[in-house]
Amino acid sequence: MRRYAKNCFLNPLIIELFFFLESLFAILIEHIEIFIVYGGTMQKFIGNKVFYRTVLTIAIPIMIQNAITNFVGLLDNLMVGQIGTAQMSGVAIVNQLIFVFNLSIFGIVSAGSIFGTQFYGKKDYQGMRDAFRFKLAGNLLICLLAMGLLFFCQDFLIRLYLHGTGDSAELTLALTSAKEFLVILLFSLPFFAISQAYASSLREMGKTMVPMFASSIAVVTNTALNFLLIFGLFFFPTLGVRGAAISTLIARIVECAITMYWVHRHEEENPFAIRVYHQFHVPLHLVKQILRKGSPLMANEILWAIGQTMIIQAYSVRGLSVIASLNISSTVSNLFNIVYMALGGAVAVMVGQLLGAAKFEEAKDSARKLLFFSVMSCLVLGLLMILVAPFFPEIYQTEPEVKHLASQFIKVAALCMPMYAFNHASYFILRSGGQTLITFLFDSVFTWVIVLPLAFVLSTHTSLSIVLVYLFCQLAELIKSGIGYRLIRSDLWVKNIVH
Repeated sequence: MRRYAKNCFLNPLIIELFFFLESLFAILIEHIEIFIVYGGTMQKFIGNKVFYRTVLTIAIPIMIQNAITNFVGLLDNLMVGQIGTAQMSGVAIVNQLIFVFNLSIFGIVSAGSIFGTQFYGKKDYQGMRDAFRFKLAGNLLICLLAMGLLFFCQDFLIRLYLHGTGDSAELTLALTSAKEFLVILLFSLPFFAISQAYASSLREMGKTMVPMFASSIAVVTNTALNFLLIFGLFFFPTLGVRGAAISTLIARIVECAITMYWVHRHEEENPFAIRVYHQFHVPLHLVKQILRKGSPLMANEILWAIGQTMIIQAYSVRGLSVIASLNISSTVSNLFNIVYMALGGAVAVMVGQLLGAAKFEEAKDSARKLLFFSVMSCLVLGLLMILVAPFFPEIYQTEPEVKHLASQFIKVAALCMPMYAFNHASYFILRSGGQTLITFLFDSVFTWVIVLPLAFVLSTHTSLSIVLVYLFCQLAELIKSGIGYRLIRSDLWVKNIVH
């Protein structure tokens, strides 16, 4: 852990934050251990300090990276919003379009990573190298397709979001701003695609500090340039939304350059990078395996995102105040969700490596302990969210009704956080063993078949308050929890897929 900090030249603030979070989780672990000792039960759910140190070494950098990204994303929106509502709407539309591209990249990366992680656990570095090549080639292919589609169809795609909103002048300004932002942002897509391929292979080896460092430098760069280029501070020109796009482009280049430089500068520590560009070739049998196992993952990322968007659309029939409130609550919730998201990443790495090494009993033991730790951590965080729920919405300059609704939505999310943690960890346990079709059914199909129809019916055909509608839709995921529990208990995921 400290070795990685030294290699990455982390600034003192990041290092202090890292060890603060580590200390916080150490306290939690200590109290769990005390509970178990005096309770005399559930010993099998508790790991030793070495186990948790390994978990936190993987998870904490991911938490910090996501926390910084979410916070900077909030600052970006606030800064663009200072220009005008139409400009902010244009940027938001483009970001929604780019979000689909990002999920497609994550789908390719996830498909390759379930093999890369097990190859690393098996110490098959050639296999890991081939998996990296697949991810890189797949990402660049998706990138070219996305750039072509977004460039040639930009007018049509942007207008889909502008239909029926605002007056003519506002629509025109939003459309113009969106196009200005998009044309520049398109050039950032290849750098994002490449950096994600490298970052995922580093995470497969448990090296999460390097991607965190690169991402941290990128978001700091992005924020600083936003101030300079959006508003034209000092001797810089006032570029508005174009300045925001240029800032993002430069930040992506910086992130990609840092990641690639470190990997190839330390190839002895990163065997997947050794001679990776010599005879750039992926064995056909591996391509077939990845596509067979990974296609459900790729489809899942896109379908899940579309499903979530449509659920929000179902809620929107109750008025704009609901949408505004959900926006505030999701922003707040995302700051807390980084914990179970990061622990899900730890599950994928640790369980995947053990399965790749054919250490099946250890894999089951680690999965069980990681599930418990994730749920207990989010139980504590959920209680904290309930306490702060009334205060977070107050920082927004909006109507009292919106603030009240946002506070209620935050409380609902807080109550459901342990369930979210269980479902997220279950998803990654199943995925680690190559059960991608099951995870597809577990995630996207569940959203489309259960949650989306429930949200639509309750929002449009009942007089229930929107808070109760939201609560019932969230609690529907208890069904998923039950399914996930049975699937994990069945041990069908306990497989080596790279033998």
